Amino acid sequence: MTAIFKYIQEFYQKEFKVVYFLVILLLLGIWIYLNYWHQLENRFAAGGKNKWHQFFGYYFLYFIPFAAAFFLQLLFYRNCSYYQNYWFWIILLLAPAFFSFRVNFDFHQSLIKNIWSGDLQIFWLRSLNWVVRVFVVLIPVFIIWWLKDRGNQPFYGIAALQHVKPYLVMLLIMIPLIALASTQKDFLTMYPKARFIETLDIPAKSWHIVLYELCYGFDFISIEFFFRGFLILSLLKICGPHCVIPVACFYCTIHFGKPMGEAISSFWGGLLLGIISYNTQSVWGGLIVHLGIAWLMEAGSWFGLLFKR
Repeated sequence: MTAIFKYIQEFYQKEFKVVYFLVILLLLGIWIYLNYWHQLENRFAAGGKNKWHQFFGYYFLYFIPFAAAFFLQLLFYRNCSYYQNYWFWIILLLAPAFFSFRVNFDFHQSLIKNIWSGDLQIFWLRSLNWVVRVFVVLIPVFIIWWLKDRGNQPFYGIAALQHVKPYLVMLLIMIPLIALASTQKDFLTMYPKARFIETLDIPAKSWHIVLYELCYGFDFISIEFFFRGFLILSLLKICGPHCVIPVACFYCTIHFGKPMGEAISSFWGGLLLGIISYNTQSVWGGLIVHLGIAWLMEAGSWFGLLFKR
């Protein structure tokens, strides 16, 4: 944990500016308020009349806080010459598009419907959707890496992790918080993700639950490689540590369909994991934490439902 505390301390000393950070928190607070009190995501994106409406709705839902966090740096930092780099603009404009495309991608569903029917179709649609979305977002990320960075770094975040223990300690710290969340009504409404299998008429439900949880976990690979790999490490040599807070803002917005507490905490988690990725140039530590928390939330919510009964 000493190394992680050192990363945080260095980020605070070199990058942290109180007024800028307060403005960012105000910006996110307004965005969160509009979402949870005025259904921003449902009106702006998810409730779109067609795919294009939904695509651009999600695009601007992600782009506005992400870009605003960068543009505000012009007011608080002197070394913002990265605006002169054309790759900065390419990534700034394309990254929300990549993720919006991921959210709206459903071209695989017709193939699944041709293979399975009934409740099995429901199961495979939900399970394989997690897997397909990994490739949907990582293929364009790979293209960016191939064109921009293949000569100066391995694929974003794939570098080996030197120490595992700090990330396991972080998971242990999260257990009491997850246990507390597992007693909350809004948490149990959203989790466990695999709960829908209980309502399906399929054999060997326990094995289907395990398979679904594995597919669900696989999705976190794309999340980590996109946010802590692609966005942090592709911008590292362009923006330096200036990229960490805007990426955390973007990361917060993808949680808007989840309980508000999870959306708020995602900013702080994204900030911490971004600082770690920036220093280690590896996503594996973040993946251990993120995937571990996801499966602990699943397990905690199953226990929560058990005691609720």
